[in-house]
Amino acid sequence: MFKKLKNIFGGPKQQLVVLAPVAGTTIAITEVPDPTFSEEMLGKGVAIKPTGGRVVAPINGTVALMFDTGHAVSLLADDGIELLVHVGLDTIKLKGKHYTVHAKNGDRVKAGDLLMSFDTEGIAADGYNTVTPVLVCNPDDFEHFEMETGQTVQELQPIMRLVKKPL
Repeated sequence: MFKKLKNIFGGPKQQLVVLAPVAGTTIAITEVPDPTFSEEMLGKGVAIKPTGGRVVAPINGTVALMFDTGHAVSLLADDGIELLVHVGLDTIKLKGKHYTVHAKNGDRVKAGDLLMSFDTEGIAADGYNTVTPVLVCNPDDFEHFEMETGQTVQELQPIMRLVKKPL
């Protein structure tokens, strides 16, 4: 009850942070050359042009869905963020080639745990873009988004800051 009263009467708003799941350069999601991502059909977020070949958990939470092909993972953060990390564009067509899965559905993860690895050069050699969208799939639960774009980031550097809507 006190939590609801605190939210109603303007208690301090908690800022939630999503960390970089891959090293690389951040770009605005609107710059991703795929309308599914650039038009925010799946959610709000940023994308990373990867320089490494690992995806680590960008939050503390649970693996909701690790795709069999290893090209994407959906996570449910302990703080309520529903997150999708999608390595490359149309890479589902690779059917798992160039990807190794290191986590499974239902696994509890903490920020920094290895989720998957991938061969950036192999993916590119097969003709696929390796840009990696990182999306909040429940954006309506948040009233404020701050995205870090145009920056070189290492794994686990902040890339998004969110503020939850009051209950």
